[in-house]
Amino acid sequence: MDWLSTLINGLLLGGLYALFGLGLALVFGVMRVVNLAHGEFIVLGAYAGFFLVGWFGAVPVWAMLIPVVLIGYAFGWLLQATLLNRAVRSGNVLTPLVLTFGLSVLLRNGMVEVFGADSRAVDAGALGSASMDLFGISVGVYPVLMLLLALALFASLQWVLRHTGFGRTVRATADFPDVVRLMGVKPERVFCQVMGLAAAFAMGAGYLLAQRTLFTPFSGMERMLVAFEVVIIGGLGSFWGAIAGGLVLGVAQLFGQRIDSNAGSLYSHLLFLVTLVFLPKGLAGGRA
Repeated sequence: MDWLSTLINGLLLGGLYALFGLGLALVFGVMRVVNLAHGEFIVLGAYAGFFLVGWFGAVPVWAMLIPVVLIGYAFGWLLQATLLNRAVRSGNVLTPLVLTFGLSVLLRNGMVEVFGADSRAVDAGALGSASMDLFGISVGVYPVLMLLLALALFASLQWVLRHTGFGRTVRATADFPDVVRLMGVKPERVFCQVMGLAAAFAMGAGYLLAQRTLFTPFSGMERMLVAFEVVIIGGLGSFWGAIAGGLVLGVAQLFGQRIDSNAGSLYSHLLFLVTLVFLPKGLAGGRA
């Protein structure tokens, strides 16, 4: 039963990890850009939720996810419109990489200056402490809801990209950015929408994380590493691969800690290394 409990909790943790990687997978799949500031987006979402909960204490904590996501979309859209589109137009793959690296450093130090370096967390209230019985094991209701939310978001995004006009425009822009211009589509505008969605997912995941654990302005690097490993294990550009990568990573981490309490995230990092060696295209094998 102890190992079954570890498996279940690992899957629940993996749902949150999958949300970390969703925005990163979306940006890479459409723009072929690795956003090194993705971890700082997650932390910004945690801070946004923390202050919104403090300012509007009468509003349920779960409802604050909506304004956090909207703030994330606006932030990502403006960032892409003002900075990242210039880097993408340069045609040099290193330019967006260096720009997002510099942005991550700027955001991290800016958060330290504005918010300080103290650890913070969001009190999830009664929902955060509620539990339910699953196969004879007591598990938290909140982690279960996060896993269900992750599955719903992945399914919704996949449906939108496959069955809507917006989705067809995004896929066409990802594959043939020069050709879609002839059809009256501006790739830069599509990139703004995609980065807006990616930042919304990242900041929403950061707010959910803030209700499970402490965070500081320096937490972004660790979250970025998790998101990157999720995307690589799942397969670059694959959304379902990303959720599979998150689940596998969460299980590997908790099983590793079960075997060796001092291991921390060692076994999940070893899994990442093994995947690079034996499955360089990830679990999805390069399929979107």
